Amino acid sequence: MKIARNPHTIRKHNVTAALFCMVGIALNLLLGAIVTRLGLPLYLDTVGTVATAVLGGYLPGVIVGFATNIIKSISDPSSLYYGALNVLIAVFATRLAHRGWLKKPLGIFGLILVFTLIGGGLGALIPWFMDGLSFDSESVSGMLYATGHFSMGASHMLASLIMDLPDKAITVFLVLLIQRLIPDRFFPYFDFKIWMQAPISGENEVRTGKTKVRKLSLRAKITIVLSVTMVSVAVVITAISLTVYRKTLIKEHMRIAQGTAEIAASVVDGNRVEEYLKKGTAAEGYRETDLLLQGILFSSTDIAYLYAYQIREDGCHVVFDSDKGNVPGEEPGTVIPLDEGFAPVLSDLLAGSQVEPVITHDKYGSLLTAYYPVLDSNGRCVCYVGADVDMSQLTAMGRSFLMEMITVFLGFFILLGVFVIWLVQYHVIYPVNTITECVDDFSRENDTQEDLDADVRKIRSLSVHTGDEIEKLYQSVCRMTLRQTEQVRNIRRLSDSTAKMQDGLIITMADMVENRDSDTGAHIQKTAAYVRIIVEGLRKKGYYTEKISSKFISDVVRSAPLHDVGKINIPDGILNKPGKLTDEEYEIMKTHTTAGKKIMEDAISTVEGENYLKEARNMAAYHHERWDGKGYPEGLHGEVIPLSARIMAVADVFDALTSPRVYKPAFPIEKALSIIEEGSGTQFDPKCVEVFMESLGEVKVILRKYNREV
Repeated sequence: MKIARNPHTIRKHNVTAALFCMVGIALNLLLGAIVTRLGLPLYLDTVGTVATAVLGGYLPGVIVGFATNIIKSISDPSSLYYGALNVLIAVFATRLAHRGWLKKPLGIFGLILVFTLIGGGLGALIPWFMDGLSFDSESVSGMLYATGHFSMGASHMLASLIMDLPDKAITVFLVLLIQRLIPDRFFPYFDFKIWMQAPISGENEVRTGKTKVRKLSLRAKITIVLSVTMVSVAVVITAISLTVYRKTLIKEHMRIAQGTAEIAASVVDGNRVEEYLKKGTAAEGYRETDLLLQGILFSSTDIAYLYAYQIREDGCHVVFDSDKGNVPGEEPGTVIPLDEGFAPVLSDLLAGSQVEPVITHDKYGSLLTAYYPVLDSNGRCVCYVGADVDMSQLTAMGRSFLMEMITVFLGFFILLGVFVIWLVQYHVIYPVNTITECVDDFSRENDTQEDLDADVRKIRSLSVHTGDEIEKLYQSVCRMTLRQTEQVRNIRRLSDSTAKMQDGLIITMADMVENRDSDTGAHIQKTAAYVRIIVEGLRKKGYYTEKISSKFISDVVRSAPLHDVGKINIPDGILNKPGKLTDEEYEIMKTHTTAGKKIMEDAISTVEGENYLKEARNMAAYHHERWDGKGYPEGLHGEVIPLSARIMAVADVFDALTSPRVYKPAFPIEKALSIIEEGSGTQFDPKCVEVFMESLGEVKVILRKYNREV
C-alpha cells in the first residue's frame, strides 16, 4: 500500500499510529488488572506490546512495552525493572513476525518459547540478583527444590519458566485473534513514518533495505556505531554510578556503625569494666547492660555484631559480646587476637584515642568496624565498643543496584536505539538506498532512449528533501543524469545518422556488385530478410545464447548485403555465363569468397572497431563452407564455421533455389525447402535449418514481396 507524502496525510497517519500505541498500552494495563483482580497465575501485560509490534513494527512495539511499565511503576515501583523484558519481547515479536513465524504452527510454538525465555528466564534473574533467593515450601520453586533433584537456582529458574509458559501461550493466541480481526489494509497505518522522499511500497522498502554491498551496509554500520556508542556510554555511566553508590553506601554504613557504637558505649559503665572482666556475668549490672546492648544490636538491621573489647598488647579482651543469630558471643575475659587489619590504628587503640572505621577480613567475614571509646569517671579510655557491618550485605546491595541500573538502562536504550534507527532510516538509509538503486538502474545498459528517459523520471520522482548533504547529492544526481541523458540522445542521433549513411554505402556497394550479375533479382534484400528470420528464430529458441545478442543480430543483418562483395573481382564472362561453368571457371568463381574476405579486412583496418564489418568479413569469406567440412575456401566444419556464415549459407542457397538464373528457372518452394532439409547436418547447420523451416510463414511473405509467383 502506497501512502502519499502530503504533510497533512503523514500527520494523520502518525496520529493513527499514536492512537494504536495508546490502545496497546491500555490493553496491557486492562488485562493485567483483570488477572490480578481474579487472582489468576498470569500476567497478560504484554498482549498489547506483542500485538503492536506484530502489526506496527519495532518503534510502536517498543514504545508500548516501555510505556506500560513506566505507568505500572507508579503503583508498583518494581515494574520499572521489568520494562526491559517488555521491550525485548517487542523487538523479538517484530523480528520473528516479519520472518513469518506467526504463519506456521511450528513458528507459533517457537514464538511462545522465545517469549517464555525472556519473561520467565530473564525475568527470574532480576529478583534473584536484586533480592537473592527465598521461597516457601508451598511455592512451585519450593516443591521443585524439595524433590532434591534441583538446586535453589535451578528450582527458581524452572519454576519461573513453568509459570510463565501459559501466560505467553495465551498472549500469542490473543495476538493471533487480534491480527485476524483487523483487516490487512489497516496494517500500514500502525507504524510511524516520516518520509524525506517519495514514499516507497512495502516491496520496494524490503528491496532498498537489502542493498548489494561487499562488506557492511549503511544500516549495519549505523547500527553498529550506535550500539557500540550506547553500550560504551551505558557501561561508563553504570561503572561511575556503581562506584559512587558503593562509596556512598560505605560512608552511610560507617556513619550508622559509628552512631551505633556511640549509643552502645553510653550504656556501658566505664568504672565497672575491670569488674566485668574479672567476674563476667556474675558482676553486678552485667546482665542488664548485656541486654541493653543486645537490644541496640537487634534494633538495627545493618549491624552484624556488637561488642565491647579492652585493647591490650596481647589482644582484645572481651568485656561484652552480644549473640547474633546462630553466632554466640565470646565469654567475658576471653582474649581474641587483634586482626591484622587494625595494625595501622593499633597504636591509637592502645592509647585510647578515637579511630576511624576499619574494613577487615577475618573468620567472621568481610566487616566494616567502627570503634567508640568507653571512658571512666576520670576520662580514661577503659575499653572500646565495636559495631560491625557485614560487607557482604553491602555487596548484595551493590549487586541489586547494578541490576536496577541494567534493567532500567536496557529498556531505555533499546527504546532510544530503535527510535534513532527509525529516524536514520527515513532521513538517511531510505533516501541513500533509493538514490543508489535508481542510479544503478540508470547506469545499466539501456537499449532505448525511452529507457533512459524513464530512469531520469524515476530519479526525479524521488523528491528527496532531507535538507542536508543528502538532498544536495540528490539534486546533483538529478542534474547529472539529465545532462547525460541529453548527451546520449545527441550521440544516438549522430550514431543513427552515421549508421544510416553506412547502411546506404553498404547497399550501394552491394548494388554495384549485384548489377553486374544479370539475374540475381533483389538477392541482397531477400537474403538479408532471410538472415533476420533465422537469427531471430535462433534467439527465440535459445540457441547460441552466448553468441546471439541484440548487437550481433544488428551486425549480421546490416552486413548481409556484403556477403557476395567478392564477386566484384569475377570476370563478367564467368559471372553471367548462361551455361554450366567449366572446372577452371568454377575455381575462379570460388575465389569470390577470399576476395570478399580481403576487401572486408581492408575496410576493417580503416574503420577500427566496427563489429558489423567483422561479421561482413565472416559471411563474405565462409558462406560457402559446409557443416560436414566439404565446403570452400578453407574446408571448415561444424561450429568452427562462424555463426553468421552458417546463417547466410541457408539464406543464400534458399534464395538461389527460389530465384531464376540464366542457367536455370526458379525451383518451386516445396522443392527448395526439400533441398534445404536434405542438407541439414551435411551442408547446413541443423539448428539454422530448424528455425528456418519453423518460420515458413515469414519466408513466404518475403517471397511474395519480391517474386511474382510463389
